[in-house]
Amino acid sequence: MRKELVEKSKFLSLVLRHDPRSIGVALDAQGWVDVGALLRAATERGTPLSRDELLEIVATNPKRRFDLDVTGDRIRANQGHSVEVDLALPPAVPPEVLYHGTAKTHLDSIRQGGLQRGQRQHVHLSADPDTARAVGQRHGSPVVLRVASGRWHRAGAIFYLAKNGVWLTEHVPAEYLEIDGEGQGAELR
Repeated sequence: MRKELVEKSKFLSLVLRHDPRSIGVALDAQGWVDVGALLRAATERGTPLSRDELLEIVATNPKRRFDLDVTGDRIRANQGHSVEVDLALPPAVPPEVLYHGTAKTHLDSIRQGGLQRGQRQHVHLSADPDTARAVGQRHGSPVVLRVASGRWHRAGAIFYLAKNGVWLTEHVPAEYLEIDGEGQGAELR
């Protein structure tokens, strides 16, 4: 993504995932908003955004955070919402192992309560440790956790796969987690 669009992409994440009211738009039940209304509201609130810029952000965002509907008239975030939306994702069978990146400072809390969704609708999991490590680096000294997702799924957990490849679930208890990277993994406890 072009450097000059990074701030606009962050702005879109804020609006489409967390605070649509900040610019006076509303998401529908599935998280969609009319592109024209979004562009007008963004410009009126001091973040000029053209349709071409929006299309470039959708196409080039390295995390594939956004999706346009088949008509190109509506946009939404693929996952990561702290506002209530129903992405209408069907349940999916996860791979046996997924990964979660976090900061070392969060390990004590995770040992006590597992992975919690916090203010978001879901816990986010990655299919590979490198992606998880990149996520963890945003929060401090990174730690990658291996998630026994297949075992947790067989125990009754529901998983979803967002369009951008991020795995979602409501929570992961500590007994399904271990620290990745040291041999076969180190006990989280």
